[in-house]
Amino acid sequence: MTPPILIVDDELAIRRLVRGALERSGYTCSEAANAGEALTAARHPGCQLVLLDLGLPDRDGMELITLIKAMDRAVLILTARDATAEKVAALDLGADDYITKPFDTDELLARVRVAMRHRAGTSVDGKLTVGRIEIDIAAHRVTRQGKVIHLTPKEFALLLELARHAGKVLTHRHLLSAIWGEAHLGDVEYLRVTMRGLRQKAEDNAAMPTLLLNEPGIGYRMSID
Repeated sequence: MTPPILIVDDELAIRRLVRGALERSGYTCSEAANAGEALTAARHPGCQLVLLDLGLPDRDGMELITLIKAMDRAVLILTARDATAEKVAALDLGADDYITKPFDTDELLARVRVAMRHRAGTSVDGKLTVGRIEIDIAAHRVTRQGKVIHLTPKEFALLLELARHAGKVLTHRHLLSAIWGEAHLGDVEYLRVTMRGLRQKAEDNAAMPTLLLNEPGIGYRMSID
C-alpha cells in the first residue's frame, strides 16, 4: 500500500524530523530527495499529500506544483523562502498551503490535518458545513448555528468559494477572479468591503474573526477548526 504522504526535501535531517512527527500522529510516509524522485513517488495511486520543499537540487520546486496538482494530489509547501511574493505565486499555482522554515511541528501537523480533511470532502446533498456555518447551495441559504443569516449575492459567493476550499489559503487574485471575473483582478478593495460585510454576519466578533481569517498580503482562509 502506497503511503498517503510524500515528504520532498533534499535535507535528510528535515525529512527525518517531519517523518517522525507524522508517524507519531499515525500517518504513513514516503520520502524523496529531489524533483525526479518526487514526481515518480507522487504518481503512485495511494499518494494524497505532498510536503514540498522549493529549494531542490535538480529543479525549482515551483515548477513541480502544477505537475503534482495535475495528479490530483494536495500540495503543502514547506520551505525556507518566506517572501510574500513567493507565497502568493505558489498558492496561485495551486498549492494548498505554505509553511516556512523553521516551523513548529504542531502547526505542521495541524496544516496536514486540514489538507487531509479537505480531500475527504465536506459536501453532503448539495450542502456544505464548515464549523457553525451550513450552506445550502441550491437554495442559496446560509445558517449560522441553525439561524438563517441573510447575505448579499457577493457575500454568498465569497463564503461559498472559501467553504469549498475550507482550510486552504485563497489568494486575492483567486477570489477576485472567481467572484468578480478577470477584469477585476486589481480591485482588492471590492474583496475587502465584501469580506467586512460577511464577517459582520458570520462571525461572533467581526473585529476578532475566528472563522474567516486574513493571511496578510496574500488572501483569506476559512478555518475548519
